[in-house]
Amino acid sequence: GTSLIFATRLNLPALRGRGASLPPIYRALVPARATAKPAEAFVDRLSSAPAAERLPLAADAIRGEVAAVLGFESGKDVDLRRTFKELGFDSLTAVELRNRLAGLFGRRLPSTLVFDYPGVEPLAEFLIGELAPAPVTAPVAVRDVAEDDPVVIVGMACRFPGGVTAPEDLWGLVESGSDVLGPFPADRGWAVSDRVGGFIYDAANFDADFFGISPKEAVAMDPEQRILLETSWEALERAGIDPRGLRKSDTGVYLGVSYSAYQRGTSGLDEGSQGFVVTGTSPSVASGRISYFLGLEGPSVSVDTACSSSLVSLHLAAKALRHGECSMALVGGAAIMATPALYGEFDRQSASSSNGRCKAFAEAADGTGWAEGAGTVVLERLSDARANGHRVFAIVRGSAVNSDGASNGLTAPNGPSQQRVIRAALADAGLTVSDVDAVEAHGTGTKLGDPIEAQALLATYGQDRDRPLWLGSIKSNIGHTQAAAGMAGLIKMVESLRRGVLAATLHVDAPSSHVDWSAGDVRLLTEAREWPETGRARRAGVSAFGISGTNSHVILEQAPVEPEPEVSEPTGPVLVPLSARDPQALTKQAAALLPVLTGAADVAGVARFLGTRRARFDHRAVVVGAGRADLVAGLESIAGGELTETVSGVARVRGRTVFVFPGQGSQWAGMATGLLASSPVFAESIRDCEVALASFVDWSLTEVLTGVEGAPGLDRVDVVQPV
Repeated sequence: GTSLIFATRLNLPALRGRGASLPPIYRALVPARATAKPAEAFVDRLSSAPAAERLPLAADAIRGEVAAVLGFESGKDVDLRRTFKELGFDSLTAVELRNRLAGLFGRRLPSTLVFDYPGVEPLAEFLIGELAPAPVTAPVAVRDVAEDDPVVIVGMACRFPGGVTAPEDLWGLVESGSDVLGPFPADRGWAVSDRVGGFIYDAANFDADFFGISPKEAVAMDPEQRILLETSWEALERAGIDPRGLRKSDTGVYLGVSYSAYQRGTSGLDEGSQGFVVTGTSPSVASGRISYFLGLEGPSVSVDTACSSSLVSLHLAAKALRHGECSMALVGGAAIMATPALYGEFDRQSASSSNGRCKAFAEAADGTGWAEGAGTVVLERLSDARANGHRVFAIVRGSAVNSDGASNGLTAPNGPSQQRVIRAALADAGLTVSDVDAVEAHGTGTKLGDPIEAQALLATYGQDRDRPLWLGSIKSNIGHTQAAAGMAGLIKMVESLRRGVLAATLHVDAPSSHVDWSAGDVRLLTEAREWPETGRARRAGVSAFGISGTNSHVILEQAPVEPEPEVSEPTGPVLVPLSARDPQALTKQAAALLPVLTGAADVAGVARFLGTRRARFDHRAVVVGAGRADLVAGLESIAGGELTETVSGVARVRGRTVFVFPGQGSQWAGMATGLLASSPVFAESIRDCEVALASFVDWSLTEVLTGVEGAPGLDRVDVVQPV
C-alpha cells in the first residue's frame, strides 16, 4: 500500500493518439489537441500589422502552437528564453509543430524547421521573412581593414594557481614575487605524492544551470570546456559587453586546447551521462560550445599546437579581424590535468624540475614544473572599440607563427626557427628590435630549451640596441600552464604595460652559464624594475613554443593614452541595479561590488555600467542612495541576505509591455517642467498636445505647466485632468 513517486518522459503525441483507450491516470496530463487557427485570417492580420508588432504577434502565435503540441495550458507557459530542445521537443513533436505552423502560416515548411530555428523568436523571424521575403543582397566581401586600425584587447578574464580569478589577481601575484605551487589536489583520486604543481583546486566547481547544461551533461564535460565557458562570459562582461547581446553576430571564437585525459575517467558514468562524453571531451567542441551558448556566427576554431596553442589562436584571430572575417573575437586557452601522467612522462625524459619549480634561464634550471590555468581575452579593431565605448587595455601590434621544420628531433626546439618567428612578428608590427623593451619568454626552465630560446633572443632583440632588453617568465611564479601558457604571459604583460612595472622572475640563482649573454644586450629580470615613459609607447614580446614544433610570437603595445574619467561624489540619487540567476548569486554580486564602491570608483560610472552593459537576469535588486555611504549600506544589506531595505524581486518572462496612465493621483506639481527644458523630444510632444487641446480649452498647456502668470491653476478639475 506504499505510494511511490517517480519521474518519466511522456510521448505526448503517442498518448494523445490512444484517444478513448488512454488510461484515466494519463488523461489530465494529455489535454485534447487544440484546433489549428485559420491560416488566411492570421496571415492577413500579421501582414497588416505595423512592422514593430509583427515579431511579438508571430511569437505569441508560435507559443500557442507549442503549448498545443506539448500539452501546456496556454502559450503563456512557453518560456521565450528556452530552445525547443529545452522545452521538451523530440523528432516526432518537432514534425507535429511544423505541420501546425504550416497550416497557420499557409506555407510549406521544411521538416527540419525546429532544428534550423531552435527557439520561438528565431522561428518567428524566419516565418515573418517567409511572408515578406527580403530582397536578395550580394554577400559581404571579406576585406582588409585600414593599416592604421590595429587590433586591440578590450577585455580579459582568467583562472590561474594561487586563487587567481581575475587579471588584477594575476598581477598582484607576480608583482609581489609570489610562488604559488602546492600539493596535488585531494579530490581527483591521485595517489598521494610529495610532488607539487600549480593547481586550480576548485576546478570541479561549475554552475551548469547558468549555462543551460544539465547535471548529467556537465559531469561528462572536460573541466577545460567548463572553465572556458566561465572565462569567456567574464571577459565579455569585463569589457562592458552583454554576452547575450552578441547572438547572431559575426563574433569569432579561437581557443587553444591540447591533450585531455578526462575521457579516461568517464567510463564509470551512468548511462544518462555517457551520451555526452564525445562532445564533452572533444577539443573541437570547446570553441563550438561557446559559439553555441552565445549564439555567435563567426569563425569557431579550436587550436592544438600544444604549449603554443593560445598564442597561435591569438595570431589567427588577429588576422581574421584584420581581414574582416569577424568584428570581434574571443581568444583563450585552458589546461586542467585530469591525471598526473604528465609528471611521469617528463620524469622518464629527465625533463622534470627536481622541486616542481620552473627556474627560467637560471644556472639551477633542471626541468619544467606543471600547472593548470585558463585565460580569455576579447579582441576588436581599434575603431570598433572606440565606437562601442570599450576600454582598450593594449594593442596587438604584430604576431607570427612558424614551425621548426626538420629540426634536430621531433620535439627538440630550434633556435633559427625561433629567430625567424621573432623577425616575422617584428615585420608584421612594422617595428625594429630596439622598439621592444621586454620579452615574456616561453622560459620553461629546461636544460635544453632555455639556452636555445635565450640565444635566439640574443641574436634578434639583443642586437642594435641603445638599452637592454629585459627578459622574464611567469612560469617561475605559477608553473607551466601548457595550452594556457601563452594567455598567462599575455595577460601578465598587458598588466605590466598598463602599470609601468616589469615584474621579477623567480628562482634565478645566476644566469645560465649555457648561454653566451655577452652575445647581445639581453638581461634577466632578477628583480622588479620600473618601466618609465620614454616619449613612445611601451612594447613587449610574448613567446610560446609547442612540443610539436609550432612557434608563436606576439608583440604588444601600450594602449593609447586616454583621459581618466573624473571621479566625483554624486550630487543626487544614484540607482545601482543588480541581477543574477538565483538569490544566492544576487548576494554574491552585491558582495563583489562592495570593494568597488568603497574604493575610489566613480559611483555614477559604476551605476551606468551595471545598468547598460551587463546581462539582465530574473532575480534583481536595486539600491538607491544619495551618496556612496547609502549605496554601500544597501549593498551590505543585500550581501547579508537582507533585501528589505532595497527594491527587489523576480522579473517575469519577457512579454509584451504597455504603459498604464492611471489618472488622478499619480501626478505632482512640477513633474514635467524639467523635461520641458532638457528634452527637445518631450517638448515637441507637449506642443503637439497643446495643439490638440486648443479647440477644447481656453488656456495654454505649456503656460499651465510652466506656471506663467495668469494661467489657470491646477486646483481646477477641468485643468488638472487634461494636464
